[in-house]
Amino acid sequence: MSATLARALEVLDVLAARPRSLPELTELFEAHRTTLLRQLRTLEHAGIVVARDDGSFAIGPRIISIATRALDTFELRPLGHARLRELQATAGHTVHLAQLVDGRILYIDKVDDDSGVRLHSRVGRSVIPHAAGVGKAVLSLLDTTQRDRVLADTQWTAYTSRTITSRVELDAELERVRERGYALDDGEFEDFVTCIAVPFRNGSQTLVGAISITALRPQKDLDYMKSLLPELQAAVDDITRQLT
Repeated sequence: MSATLARALEVLDVLAARPRSLPELTELFEAHRTTLLRQLRTLEHAGIVVARDDGSFAIGPRIISIATRALDTFELRPLGHARLRELQATAGHTVHLAQLVDGRILYIDKVDDDSGVRLHSRVGRSVIPHAAGVGKAVLSLLDTTQRDRVLADTQWTAYTSRTITSRVELDAELERVRERGYALDDGEFEDFVTCIAVPFRNGSQTLVGAISITALRPQKDLDYMKSLLPELQAAVDDITRQLT
């Protein structure tokens, strides 16, 4: 990969979080102002970024359009979105749909809690496999070789005091997930959220995914999350039937 392309991708990744001014970007990348501005102008001309009236730069309409069209190519997203909305309406919490794609587990759809609560997760972002309900749910369906591939670059970071921090510990938990048919996240990535997730495969066993319900942990404990399992399982069953 060329240095110019690598820098462009780094800039886009930063701007995806929030707009940034040229001085901010120059300091962040330790780059010469003129060089960085030239790269930004090239991206702006292509519609990849936009220059705002306040002098900052933001993600442009073209890349949003590309990302949206790319997401729609994931088989699960168009099939599952309506059912996810129904599940969110009945459960009343944030609902995620994740899929195993080229050795990574990605959030491919999300319906936010209608109370206005917003979580760290983003559509298109990789799941942290050892610290997320959908991550553990998907991993529970994989054989050792597939699991090794997904976990190859795992840093085993302890995001909270409840985070699983070793492969041995994770494998033991995944066996429990496989036996009971659902995964739990009890404040393992963000200590203020709790989650229940159910995995699934398509009829040919080639597509693997999971659906989760996530709530604020101080308000909803694991027993409450388990009470949502029938609704969650019904949604998974409905989507799975469309895949066979």
